[in-house]
Amino acid sequence: MKIGLVGLPKSGKTSLFNLLTGASVATSSFGTARGEMHAGVARVPDARVDRLVALFKPKKTTLATFEVVDLAGIAKGERQGLEAKEFRNADALLHVVRAFPDAGGAAPDPAGDIDDLETELILADLEVVERRLERLEAQIKKKRTDADVHEQAVLTRMKPDLEAGRPIRAMALSDDETRAIRGFTFLSQKPILHCLNLAEKEIARGKTVVESFGLGEVAARPGTRAGWVSAVIESEVAQLEGSEQAAFLADLGLTEPAIRRVLEDCYTLLGLISFFTVGEDECRAWTVPRGVRAQEAAGVIHSDLEKHFIRAETIRWDELLEAGSESNARSKGTLRLEGKDYIVQDGDVMHIRHSG
Repeated sequence: MKIGLVGLPKSGKTSLFNLLTGASVATSSFGTARGEMHAGVARVPDARVDRLVALFKPKKTTLATFEVVDLAGIAKGERQGLEAKEFRNADALLHVVRAFPDAGGAAPDPAGDIDDLETELILADLEVVERRLERLEAQIKKKRTDADVHEQAVLTRMKPDLEAGRPIRAMALSDDETRAIRGFTFLSQKPILHCLNLAEKEIARGKTVVESFGLGEVAARPGTRAGWVSAVIESEVAQLEGSEQAAFLADLGLTEPAIRRVLEDCYTLLGLISFFTVGEDECRAWTVPRGVRAQEAAGVIHSDLEKHFIRAETIRWDELLEAGSESNARSKGTLRLEGKDYIVQDGDVMHIRHSG
């Protein structure tokens, strides 16, 4: 999974990149090169993994991860950098929105900044559509093929919507139409999380960020979520551990670092869940799409497990903790045997039985 960080200049985007990845990139490090970016890996904090680790005391703990690419700030009307291949290959976009006064004291305008960024994404896609339609017209004149004619029809239907300012994620495309444009990596087709970067004194507004910033219409858009973080405070939180961190968060009126919620929002946006494998050697979180079958989930661990799948010993993570061990859970009947078509649930602990 890859998340593309995007935003207008001076929104705090690179600060969030550092928080997500543990990097220490200078926020002013971007040069003038188009499409310049940084890449890193974010580990997904999960309290369920922490609890399972406390029970099993494994030699190794592996959290779920995803790749993060941080694109240089996109100023209004300057969208050339959006063409960067690594950015276009992202599965979703995380738009960091300035929700604090700028260096000159100007008040933030999250709704306006969101519209500006969305406009740049839409215009970038419109340019791709227009260029492709020109090439298709020439190709069809030389040699008419059913595939080219179909692609032309789909893009021609999409063009007026893009011109009207409608992102592709909001278009009612059929499965067939979606397949026809899969190779374009359109930006406005990607799910997007608008993450408001709040000033410290505005943290209390985080719980009502959609209402207090008038983002109800934005949050209701298809493939869209609105969330918040305070990069300045999160930087301080990240330096603390255990009870010291908990006390600091309590003073702010928070129950957990906001960065965890940002990652949860990304999972929700992409329709992802986590299941776990546990034992004395390793406790590990695995990321799979919601609705995945047990046999397919086994393939995420190793292709041989999917090929030779027999059954999955399955239990909810909290039921396992309550039982105290897998053997206790088995004797209590809470450890179940599930077949290949079982739909994996978020928080399942699974042990794959296989013939290989």
